[in-house]
Amino acid sequence: MKRSRVMHVVVGGDIGGAERLLVDLATRPLLTRADHEVAVFTPNRSLAQYFTGAGLRVHDRGFARESPVAYLRRSLGWSDVRWLSALLAERGIDVVHTHTFGSHVLGTRAATRVDRPQLRTEHHFVHYFDPSCRLFTRWAAERTDAIVAVSDFVRHTIVLAMPILGFRTTVARNGVDTAYWSPRDKAALGFRAGIVCRLTAWKRVHLAIRASAIAGVDLVVVGSGEERGRLESLAQSLDAPVRFVGYEPDPRPLIAECDVMLNTSDREPLGLSVMEALAMGRPVIACSGGGIPEILKDGDTGLLVREASAEAFAHALRSVRDDPGRRATMGMRAREYAVAEGSIERTCEVYAREYDRLSRDPRSGALR
Repeated sequence: MKRSRVMHVVVGGDIGGAERLLVDLATRPLLTRADHEVAVFTPNRSLAQYFTGAGLRVHDRGFARESPVAYLRRSLGWSDVRWLSALLAERGIDVVHTHTFGSHVLGTRAATRVDRPQLRTEHHFVHYFDPSCRLFTRWAAERTDAIVAVSDFVRHTIVLAMPILGFRTTVARNGVDTAYWSPRDKAALGFRAGIVCRLTAWKRVHLAIRASAIAGVDLVVVGSGEERGRLESLAQSLDAPVRFVGYEPDPRPLIAECDVMLNTSDREPLGLSVMEALAMGRPVIACSGGGIPEILKDGDTGLLVREASAEAFAHALRSVRDDPGRRATMGMRAREYAVAEGSIERTCEVYAREYDRLSRDPRSGALR
């Protein structure tokens, strides 16, 4: 079967779950039945280097500001649309794949201009409801041929917002490379918890820090973001046993230091870091909302906290710390689940079907 040619459109400055999924897909042409390239608009040179370092063919628009004014100019103006449209035509692209809010209008306009089908991955849902985003989001969504949501929760939420999307939205939970994210023996350290995420407000890392102080449990915080200074001040004021290590491109050694991982996010769409921890044989303590219950089995591969409070997380931490036998069993079950249900191979198969379908029948979804 002829492989599709896919252009991923990336507009933004962060290296997060969306960008990691892109690399996981794009570096597996046999599994996705597609050859992948990336068109990137970013102020962050590390993001472009992240893609080139993965061996991808990258078309870099150069330094691109990230602000509301820059977004409007890029999305509603003609300069970047012309550049991207010409690139799609020149490279013989079959499917345009957009990922995050910044790419939606730009990618849609360029794909429509050269009559190429568009696939969109919905990693979140907030842009369907935020007054500053929703008009742009909904305009682009109406003209998108196929949508892949990263969880049933995300699909349900966006279809509630736009029922018209129901028939063209499928689910592919973000999987992980279970050989790369494999168990490692823990060093002879005391009990330790960890959290890996961007340090931004909706991740609610302050709950993990407060829980660490209440339970007296060492905590490793892996990640960077605008909240780091405030969180460091909080940890210092509580005299909490917290270590901040910043962004790490390979957090596996740090996860291996830990007995349990945390996720404190508010309505997490799925939680790629949760799946990575499970694959490494580490149980996870997380809030019970959002898409987390789709990948974390309460009492089996971790614990679901139903009250988003530091006290509830501290109680869960103590229960895992004080029962090493149960902790070991949960870690073993976590690894089994990741291999059986959370592999990148399962994710690639869904995208392969969507790429194939759009390449064969580009007008099967959107209202063009």
